[in-house]
Amino acid sequence: MAGNVTGYKDGYRQALTAVIEAKAEGRAAPTTSAPEAPAGEVVDLMAALQASVRKAQARRAKGEGDAATVHEMPEKKAASKETAKAPARKTMAKKTITKKTGPRKPRRTT
Repeated sequence: MAGNVTGYKDGYRQALTAVIEAKAEGRAAPTTSAPEAPAGEVVDLMAALQASVRKAQARRAKGEGDAATVHEMPEKKAASKETAKAPARKTMAKKTITKKTGPRKPRRTT
């Protein structure tokens, strides 16, 4: 998987080598400024959401968009007398009593 790596440069290694050489010669380490992040457009998400909702409402009012559909829910069947019985009571689990032990004995040192 050896590829052509001649087009790449290792900026970290170069900067580290410069710092090591400066320290070895007794000079102060060279400083570099951090690259500035490109300024991007800040989007107000709430305003964008409200504008999208208004646009969809206007489209529906004109009849252009798909109208929301409401489906009828099927009616539930009435429970028969057999299934309407009261549920069986659960039995209480037996509590097991654990033997309490005293404090831990110290280790023997020899």
